[in-house]
Amino acid sequence: MVTLQDIQAARARIDGQVVLTPCTPSETFGEMFGGHAWFKFENLQRTGSFKERGALNRMMLLTEDERRRGVIAASAGNHAQGVAYHAQRLGIPATIVMPLRTPLVKVLATERYGARVVLHGSVYDEAMAEALRIQADEGQTLIHPFDDPGIIAGQGTIGLELLEQCPEMDVLVCGVGGGGIISGIATAIKETRPEVRIVGVESAVLPAALRAREAGRVVTIPPAETIADGIAVRRIGDTTFQHIERYVDELVTVSEEEIAAGVLLLLEREKTVAEAACATAVAAVVDGHIADLAGRNVVMMLSGGNIDVSLMSRIIERGLVQDGRRAYMRVRVKDRPGALAALTATLAQTGANILKLDHNRAQADLWVTEAEIDLGLETRGRAHVEQIRAQLVDAGYEVLPA
Repeated sequence: MVTLQDIQAARARIDGQVVLTPCTPSETFGEMFGGHAWFKFENLQRTGSFKERGALNRMMLLTEDERRRGVIAASAGNHAQGVAYHAQRLGIPATIVMPLRTPLVKVLATERYGARVVLHGSVYDEAMAEALRIQADEGQTLIHPFDDPGIIAGQGTIGLELLEQCPEMDVLVCGVGGGGIISGIATAIKETRPEVRIVGVESAVLPAALRAREAGRVVTIPPAETIADGIAVRRIGDTTFQHIERYVDELVTVSEEEIAAGVLLLLEREKTVAEAACATAVAAVVDGHIADLAGRNVVMMLSGGNIDVSLMSRIIERGLVQDGRRAYMRVRVKDRPGALAALTATLAQTGANILKLDHNRAQADLWVTEAEIDLGLETRGRAHVEQIRAQLVDAGYEVLPA
């Protein structure tokens, strides 16, 4: 187990080499749950995420011989860049194995930091298997993304900062993937202020930590797709599991729609770019998955901001739909002159803005005198969407699921 002393030593070791990120209050988000909201902005690190803390601490523990032989890691994103950046700073050769589907922007960013990038496999597990094979052949030291005491201690330095930056903290909410960040933070906080409540958040489609807690042991869960790619882990670490069981009070899950809405909320209300993995913490708080937050000082971890632009576009779209500001519906009309104009006139009366309109006559279940109109609408909220639907029905239209 990593101790408070290990984390304090890690802080002294990496001091001045990573950003002391701010932890600031947000009245806007506090009003959403009736308490006091705080954000810890780890997305402001040089490489855009907290990962470089653990990577730096682990590499500074290497012997001179290990430094000469270099390090190796498997990652599709934040860990890759954290290892590559600080390995370059320390003069340590670095090899990073990334899945073949890794976005080119992340590959290029890792290469810019001086690492040798090897593309292998379709998922993280296959990339890790290749990293272990290369390590066996070439003798590098593996820098694991989460299941390593040096990594956990490095991430735990965030907890020490939080104790100083927000001494009134009552609750800490943090996304959970492999468990490295919450293990370190929870150890630092609980060993100093055990009354602080620690809550971990996972995507509902990949709740590896929750399933491990339910089983009483580390388990591998089935694969699934999530927009929170930074915490898309099927199996948490053996070491992190011990820390989570000892120090983390609660584990909750959030839906993909809630995560997307969290990204959008942070962008609009907090004016910050956050990746989906850390928006899980926001989603858990504002969507009511954590009880008894009213009047509490709640710190939410913004663990990273490295999000692919195309993914951001899709997430914003999902967030708008979840929030009721974008709606899709299918309307059946008579296929005759003026029918489309009448439909758009009705929509104009509702105050909806038409973003997309597709006119279909060839559906198998349509009669020859009918057509279906697929609509994409810009709306003002969920109540407005229901108002639009009701007005269309009142006007005699058949409204179908999009």
